[in-house]
Amino acid sequence: MSYKDFYEILGVPRNASQEEIKRAYRRLALKYHPDKNPGNKEAEEKFKEISEAYEVLSDPEKRAIYDTYGYAGLSSSGHRRFEDINDIFKTFSDIFEDFFGFTFEEKSHTRPRDGADLSYEVAVDLEDLFSEKEVTLDIEKLDLCDDCGGLGYNPEKGIKVCETCKGKGKVVYTEGFFRIAYACPDCRGKGSTYVEACKRCNGSGRAWKKKQIKVVIPAGVEDGTILRIYGEGEAGLYGGRPGDLYIRVKVKPHPLFYREKSNLIGILKVNFISAILGDEVEVPFFHEKLTVKVPPGSQPGDEIVIEGKGLPDPKTKKRGDFILKLQVELPNKVKEETKNLLYQIAEKENIDRSTNRLEPYQKQEKKKKESFWKRFIFGSK
Repeated sequence: MSYKDFYEILGVPRNASQEEIKRAYRRLALKYHPDKNPGNKEAEEKFKEISEAYEVLSDPEKRAIYDTYGYAGLSSSGHRRFEDINDIFKTFSDIFEDFFGFTFEEKSHTRPRDGADLSYEVAVDLEDLFSEKEVTLDIEKLDLCDDCGGLGYNPEKGIKVCETCKGKGKVVYTEGFFRIAYACPDCRGKGSTYVEACKRCNGSGRAWKKKQIKVVIPAGVEDGTILRIYGEGEAGLYGGRPGDLYIRVKVKPHPLFYREKSNLIGILKVNFISAILGDEVEVPFFHEKLTVKVPPGSQPGDEIVIEGKGLPDPKTKKRGDFILKLQVELPNKVKEETKNLLYQIAEKENIDRSTNRLEPYQKQEKKKKESFWKRFIFGSK
């Protein structure tokens, strides 16, 4: 990416004050303004360049990024150069008003302008994700005015020729040799004005409305999923398309289960007798009870997989699994006679307490725990 020295472009030192930067831009804007250099592409590019430099150096935050990281830092933070002259006039309309005593208006001010996008958050329960869920949103937005149909004026009284520009749509400002044609501020370049503004929207063509919108939350979506509802944002201006509505899905935490993609995970705590001998356990599961078989000799951390009981995949619709991770509950204290029984079991099972050892963490992760009885009966050496 080519390096740009904005200070050199404006002809100011790096410690220049905001007032010095503003004066430098005013001087250069007068020199390279497109209306003073009609058809001169070089002057137009120079006008864009000095405007970009002023946009950065007049903004303390952007200036700090530029001073620290250079032009590349600006680009990575989302900065974009001006591509259209009209964008410059719109961005610096207040600056040009200070410079020349009037506000620059985009010549095509009434060209179609798209409406703004809207965003809302919808909270759903985990159990809502097993199938599609329809929710109703109450939103308030700028929509086309019902009284004037978006025209901005009383349609019965109609429009008239603009008295300021005599229907030309533009006004010419002259100061010595400097001559600028700009959009008429009264009719905004249309050449006509309305006889009476719409009383409901005050001439804007849009008014605040409350609206109910039904949104379908797809089955199995993950927390943070963004849904886009086309055309349900704010209304556009001058025939522009409406914006879109973005819905962020928030899945509430469940007290018993969590998800890993389409799988549902739960922790099943069993006593050590059930882990050793096996057992059947009833597990509550979204409006039903599942009978889960704990295999004999189950180890802490073992998983019991119930296939097809998870959430549906949003793309394939195939359901994931319900996975129970075993947590074996060991007693803190045992009676003396119980200890004796356990010692006898250890002897019959050929459990040698001298084999207890500390293993590397990764090895322990890769293999199932094999020292359940040893840890329970003898503890650590």
